[in-house]
Amino acid sequence: MENPYAPTHPEIRDAVRQLCLKFDGAYWRDLDRERGYPTAFVKALTEAGWLSILIPEEYGGAGLGISAASAVLEEIHKAGCNAAACHAQMYIMGTVLRHGSKEQKERYLPKIATGELRLQAFGVTEPSSGTDTLSLRTTAVKKDNSTYVVNGQKVWTSRAEHSDLMLLLARTTPREQTKKKTEGLSVFLVDMRSALGKGLTIRPIRTMMNHNSTEVFFDNMEVSAENLIGEEGQGFRYILSGMNAERVLIASECIGDGKWFIEKAVNYAKERKLFGRAIGQNQGVQYPIARAYTQIEAADLMVRKAAAMYEAGINAGSEANMAKMLASEASWAAAEMCVQTHGGFGFAEEYDVERKFREARLYTVAPISTNMILNFVAEHVLGLPRSY
Repeated sequence: MENPYAPTHPEIRDAVRQLCLKFDGAYWRDLDRERGYPTAFVKALTEAGWLSILIPEEYGGAGLGISAASAVLEEIHKAGCNAAACHAQMYIMGTVLRHGSKEQKERYLPKIATGELRLQAFGVTEPSSGTDTLSLRTTAVKKDNSTYVVNGQKVWTSRAEHSDLMLLLARTTPREQTKKKTEGLSVFLVDMRSALGKGLTIRPIRTMMNHNSTEVFFDNMEVSAENLIGEEGQGFRYILSGMNAERVLIASECIGDGKWFIEKAVNYAKERKLFGRAIGQNQGVQYPIARAYTQIEAADLMVRKAAAMYEAGINAGSEANMAKMLASEASWAAAEMCVQTHGGFGFAEEYDVERKFREARLYTVAPISTNMILNFVAEHVLGLPRSY
């Protein structure tokens, strides 16, 4: 009988693993020192078709499901690489695919699939609102029937300097004029190449990991009405529909990171000798590794469940959020264990542990924090009173 919990898409995993072998630790260390963008890595993924795996075949993609995309991202991180430079393209594209017009899909999706256009910037979070998306202040005011004028600011807009297109969420109707607080927000596909210097300014944000984060400013930036995605005022619903995919894909990266930390720790514990024997013979070293492995395996099952539900068209909001929380926390626990196992060498650049340690820390905070997920589960799953 076939094992239902066996790794899915083994052929995809093997191919991605082979590609990642060309981008070893030295490649990522050099980029990390200089805060560089992994152009060659992203190009290789694009040419191999991995970034267009969710785009339907009619638009030049593979037309596969989210479990296949999850396999790609998990293997990238398990190999010691980092998909953060391009992973957003997978889930941002979904908003165009599900809610864009026929003309918009035909115009953009084939070029995104080939890499001619990069859709990697997601303009949602703002300095004053954070994950309180409904309180965002960036506005898009209709100038005439053909143009909107955008003013405002976004923050933590990663990859903005390395993207041709941005998916932008802006308020088109003042909040006090809407019947529901979820109305009045609209989604636009911004051509950043033509807007840069013409109302669009990008400022890099240096962080403890190389994530190519920026803050973006809009000063009377004009956007064609043709670039409005779906109906005006319904943008929050469009963005929300893509967040479950985002949660599952990020969780898959965390599983990959966790597996990398565990393998790294196991190998080091076998090889490192103190007092005449391998440190892995000590239960004080064994137990944390075994615990980290157990946590990753458990989180992996929730990720697979969420992916399966999403592919089946079942509302996976709760499962996707829980998967992201469990996977990010398990990954972070594995990261701490790996540093502890390596001792002082865990801080040495050449081992790559400290780099991956910094990268893994991000996902208990972003793109949604653990506390926000716990609030969601408490209120929407368990039916507890809304917290304040």
